[in-house]
Amino acid sequence: MTYASRPVTPRDTIALVKPNIAFMALLTSAGGMSLAPGPFVLTHALVLLIGTALIVGAANTLNMYLERDVDRRMARTKDRPLPAERMAPEFALAFGLAQAAIAVPILSFGLGPAGPLTGLLAVIAFVSYVLVYTPMKQRSHLALWVGAVPGAMPALMGWTSVTGAVDAGGLAVFAVLFFWQIPHFDAIALYRLKDYNRAGLVTVPGARGVAAARIEIVMYSLVQLAASLLLYSLGVCGRGYLVVATAAGLAFAALAARGLWRGDARWARAVFLASIVYLPTVYTAMVIDGRL
Repeated sequence: MTYASRPVTPRDTIALVKPNIAFMALLTSAGGMSLAPGPFVLTHALVLLIGTALIVGAANTLNMYLERDVDRRMARTKDRPLPAERMAPEFALAFGLAQAAIAVPILSFGLGPAGPLTGLLAVIAFVSYVLVYTPMKQRSHLALWVGAVPGAMPALMGWTSVTGAVDAGGLAVFAVLFFWQIPHFDAIALYRLKDYNRAGLVTVPGARGVAAARIEIVMYSLVQLAASLLLYSLGVCGRGYLVVATAAGLAFAALAARGLWRGDARWARAVFLASIVYLPTVYTAMVIDGRL
């Protein structure tokens, strides 16, 4: 059976947008929006969430399109629709471009005066993820820092959708998610190091060594904690958020610190799983403590 004769299933189409990542982007954009000073407008909230879902889905789809050969060499990704050859690459390319073509006008013109800036941030995130981060992953471990920008951008887009400006409060919300990604992805790279090396992806443990990755995880778990507390210092969040962010941040940093002595693959996987719990916990506290 050829690609052209294979029906494209809804399940495979949804897989292209990486639903887990898309959901996290929606949560963080809602967090940024709820914390921003200004009135809550339901129509603007719906526009933000729809536009964010589409632009993130577009970036993830095109990432899968460009990395289909890389995904084929990794155990974690080899069963995705493209490397498993259940879908024609042309379909994924068209689907990704279509999402982006819809998302940018929605965000740019559907949020009133705040739209142009929010739309611009969406374009920056999309271009940096698809055209810079994706190819850079096979060349330099610094791709992690480039990829952290579009990864954190939904939070800032949520903020600017209300304020129409990039200011200290919005950058603080952005920073929480930006610095979270460093220990999160270093941990993945540590416990899946052989898989990443086989796929030709350059990571911190692969390029600089396991010890350097362990130190970076510990260092940026502390930076992540400091960034989260900055929201309270700036008056963006209240005491309820402060309690949750402090407890979650200290627990995560303590787990990370264990890696300086026992930084094996089991520990790295525990850090990765803990980071998945940490982020929605902190951002849910933001939403509850905000204006929604």
